[in-house]
Amino acid sequence: MFSRRCIWVNGPVIVGAGPSGLAVGAGLKNQGVPFIILERADCIASLWQKRTYDRLKLHLPKQYCQLPYFPFPDDFPEYPTKHQFIKYLESYAKHFDINPNFNETVQSAKYDETFGLWRVKTISTGGPIPVEVEYICRWLAVATGENAEKVVPEFEGLEDFGGHVTHACDYKSGKSYFGERVLVVGCGNSGMEVSLDLCNHNANPSMVVRSSVHVLPREVFGSSTFEFAVSLMKWLPLWLVDKILIILAYLILGNIEKYGLKRPCLGPLELKNTAGKTPVLDIGALQKIKSGKIKIVPGIKKFSRGKVELVNGQTLDIDSVILATGYRSNVPSWLKENELFSNDGVPKNPFPNGWKSKGGLYAVGFTRRGLSGASLDAISVALDIAKTWKDETKQKKKSVAARHRRCISHF
Repeated sequence: MFSRRCIWVNGPVIVGAGPSGLAVGAGLKNQGVPFIILERADCIASLWQKRTYDRLKLHLPKQYCQLPYFPFPDDFPEYPTKHQFIKYLESYAKHFDINPNFNETVQSAKYDETFGLWRVKTISTGGPIPVEVEYICRWLAVATGENAEKVVPEFEGLEDFGGHVTHACDYKSGKSYFGERVLVVGCGNSGMEVSLDLCNHNANPSMVVRSSVHVLPREVFGSSTFEFAVSLMKWLPLWLVDKILIILAYLILGNIEKYGLKRPCLGPLELKNTAGKTPVLDIGALQKIKSGKIKIVPGIKKFSRGKVELVNGQTLDIDSVILATGYRSNVPSWLKENELFSNDGVPKNPFPNGWKSKGGLYAVGFTRRGLSGASLDAISVALDIAKTWKDETKQKKKSVAARHRRCISHF
């Protein structure tokens, strides 16, 4: 049984109550613009609260991760833990009095050309029975981000493996893997950190490195590598900054190619900008790789019961598999438009021009530049909507006043 409702929103609808959605909401609050945030989970920042491992910390210093208009507390460390970041986001929502509609999953969002309005259809499961709701609004801000759905590749024979298989989004700690031989598929920041955590809990991880990867030290010359790169880019071209980072990585970390970690042809910053592939910031996994406690293996050919065959013909006995294979956008599954977003669910125009389209459609948090990129988007979106909203509100007031004067003149 479904009940149905239709709601007019005198302002934008924001889809997603993660950091991006909250940042847009804060900007709109500052401008006095009403809005509604729709969130499919039962909490803000569900990716952080429900789909991250226990040891996770922010990879960048806190000043590059804070949201607009509200800095981190002074007593937070330079690299806040996941729990500290969640606490910060909850304080952020409370400070700006942001109250999302939880347990509300968007089924479709379509622009009505005739009326110049968005029709956003959802199913709300927060009450005793599901409710179909249609929101009508002038502006739609998509803030579901680049990491809305886990990516699970298909592997031959995986259904016959018989052991425990999980995605990194469901991994919490290496405690339950004590003594196990674990295959970690993926060598990004998640794959590296999961492998390190498994080592620290006396498991035996083998990490699949199918392609090339940049590994950089988290800090150089006493400051974060990211901060150092940002400083250099004020004076030097990107290609030269990339060269400097690679030389420093070699001097600090040594020749990592002899351990099976081949560097890409493109530099770390250029690769991040063009392909969205984030370099690994090492926090201890490389030392475990050098000591042999984390084994590096090539790509997977197929699985069989309790085993995996690799592309080089080697066969490993394994107990569990953890898929650190990343995430993707889910925008194409519900947003019915093809101007702003590509088929992959990311804006067609690269940063900094991918935040706005025609018809009052906006994108926030798809910059491939982390929380700092999302914050820049959020500021732009909130100011742009506020300007139009205020102009239209003035016009309505003038129109009402004119009608009122005409009515009075008839008496």
